[in-house]
Amino acid sequence: MRGYTSSSYGDAFADVYDDWYRDVSNIDATVAAITRLAAGGAVLELGVGTGRLALPLAAAGMSVTGIDSSDEMLQRLASGDPNGTVTAVKGDMVDDLPDGKFDVVLVAYNTLFGLLTADRQEACFRSVAERLTPTGSFVVEAFVPVPHTGSQVAVRSMTADRVVLTASIHDANDQTAEGHYIELTDAGGVRLRPWAIRWSSPDELDAMAERSNLVVRDRWGDFDGRPFTADSERHVSAYVPGMTEQPGSRTATFATDSEKST
Repeated sequence: MRGYTSSSYGDAFADVYDDWYRDVSNIDATVAAITRLAAGGAVLELGVGTGRLALPLAAAGMSVTGIDSSDEMLQRLASGDPNGTVTAVKGDMVDDLPDGKFDVVLVAYNTLFGLLTADRQEACFRSVAERLTPTGSFVVEAFVPVPHTGSQVAVRSMTADRVVLTASIHDANDQTAEGHYIELTDAGGVRLRPWAIRWSSPDELDAMAERSNLVVRDRWGDFDGRPFTADSERHVSAYVPGMTEQPGSRTATFATDSEKST
C-alpha cells in the first residue's frame, strides 16, 4: 500500500484499539502462560500498543518492556500507566530492540505479520534470539493462513449515526493482505484506518526460527493450552535457543486442566 509505514497501523487504530480489540484474545490465559514461562523474570513485548497485555503482565509481577513504532499507541500506553510499570521503547521491532536479556519475548495476535516481507520477519527472529536468556522463549501468537486471492467489502458495524466498512485486497502468491476500515459518521465525515500484513505459515515460521538458532518447543491452539491440530485456526508457538529435549515433548508451559479449575 503506497504511503503505508511501520507506524501507520498504530497511529490509525490507537483511539479505537481498546474498544475494538480488547477481547480479541484471552488476556487472563495469556498472562498466566507468559508468567509461567518468565518465572519472575523479564518480558519484552513486540508491538506493545496500548498495553492490553503488557499492563496485566506488569500487574502480575513481571518486569515488562514494550516496544512500538507508533507514537499514538505509546501515548495511550502512557496514559493508562501513570506509574510507569511498563518500560516503553519507541522503535522498530527488528532494528530497535532494547539491549539486555529477556526470559520471554512475546509477539501477540498476528503482530509479527505487520513486518511486510519474509526477510523482515526472519530478521525479527534473529534479533530476538540475540536477546533471549539461554532458557528464554520467543512466543509467537498468529493465525494459521488459509490462502486466497481477491477483494472484499463488508460491514463491520452499524448504528443510526455511524457505519464502519471494511475493504481489503488479498494476494495468495505474495502472502499479503491490505485494506482499510472506513468509518462514516454524521458528525465526523470519513475516517480511514489502513492496515497491511504479510502472513507466514507455521512451517515457514519454524524455518525462520531454525535459521536463527531457535527451535519450536511447544505449539498450542491458543493460550488456554488447547492442542494444536490440523483444524486449528490459530497457533501459539514457543521457540527456544538450542534443544535439550525432543521436539514435540509438551512441557508444563500452560495451565493444566486442574490448574484451570482452581
